[in-house]
Amino acid sequence: MRKYDLITPEGTKDLLFEECLIRREMEHKLHSMFRSKGYSELTTPGLEFYDVFQTESMDYPQERLYKMTDSKGRLLVLRPESTVPIARVVATRLKDAPLPLRLYYHQTVYRFEQALKGRSDEIRQTGIELLGSASYMADVEMVTTAIEALHACSCGNTGFSLELGDAGVFKELMRELDATSEERENIRYLIETKNYPALNDVLDSLGDVRAAGALKKLPALFGGEEVFEKASQLYSNPRIDEILTDLKKLYQDISKVIGEGRLTVDLGMVNNADYYTGVIIKGYLEGYGEEVLSGGRYNKLLSDFGYDIPATGFAVNVDAVANVRLKSQIVSVQPADALIYAVPGYEMKAVEMSHRLREQGKVTEYAFFDSIELVREYARDRKIRQVIIIDEEITEVE
Repeated sequence: MRKYDLITPEGTKDLLFEECLIRREMEHKLHSMFRSKGYSELTTPGLEFYDVFQTESMDYPQERLYKMTDSKGRLLVLRPESTVPIARVVATRLKDAPLPLRLYYHQTVYRFEQALKGRSDEIRQTGIELLGSASYMADVEMVTTAIEALHACSCGNTGFSLELGDAGVFKELMRELDATSEERENIRYLIETKNYPALNDVLDSLGDVRAAGALKKLPALFGGEEVFEKASQLYSNPRIDEILTDLKKLYQDISKVIGEGRLTVDLGMVNNADYYTGVIIKGYLEGYGEEVLSGGRYNKLLSDFGYDIPATGFAVNVDAVANVRLKSQIVSVQPADALIYAVPGYEMKAVEMSHRLREQGKVTEYAFFDSIELVREYARDRKIRQVIIIDEEITEVE
């Protein structure tokens, strides 16, 4: 007996007309912007070997991966994100390409999400990767491009905001702790979710060290420029001081271009992807509770594939953007410009007529009815203003 033939799997959904329309519109806007900045398109396979996501820089939780085997019994996964496969491609097929490399992509990722969070397991992403430069200007290009992407996604109708952080602060503090990999991941998760009581309990169990005290307060270090002064008082060493100085400069520079009230700094922003090494960003649209854009600098990931170059990038959740747009504005599929009805025996003449109209940029449909009355009724229902009747003569009916 078939039990699941009329529904979609958990975490997936069918996309109907307006949803497809708005998604394609957003993709087109973003792709046009990326191309205007010198980025070239790249696509990776939907299937990757499991080993691709088990590197020194990234140990992707296997419980979040869709897994299967190939004909030789090798373990495969559905692509759970795009940056790691692109790193693989750059380190192999593009290793001799001149640097920097500017790449953009548009593809679907698949990963198990917590059922109660209402997130999708199938996510359409478009994004960019800038590889081969560790310069400040490369960070500026990435952050300002993210701002342009958020502005394009908002279409002037929805507010947007951007958060800046740096993965180096968290990593530097964690180096001071004697913690297992499981404890480190738990601490990262508790900081990300700002679960203060549980975070305090875990850190208290690791001893009375100054880094643990700083990590306890890390989730609260968010806001405006005052965050940098608070952070410098909380913990100081040469590397953290350097990170904060560089991030403060970026914050001040970006503040001049993003607009009033749109930029915050969050030192407790620690992404799931452990490969981030520097500046990290998250972008938000008004009306959506989670980020629609995320990314940052990952200077060590490509070395896991044998090519040691710095890189930075971000991804846009196109499905989330489309949901926001559908809530904030009316989106409708436009009706055809003309409905063509062929009297029996004149079908090919109708085809010729349709071809001429489409060459003029008009959308045409054929009418499949036995009477003119039914043709006109269909046109009224679909709001098609022009009806063309084809027999010996060509008759247009409004």
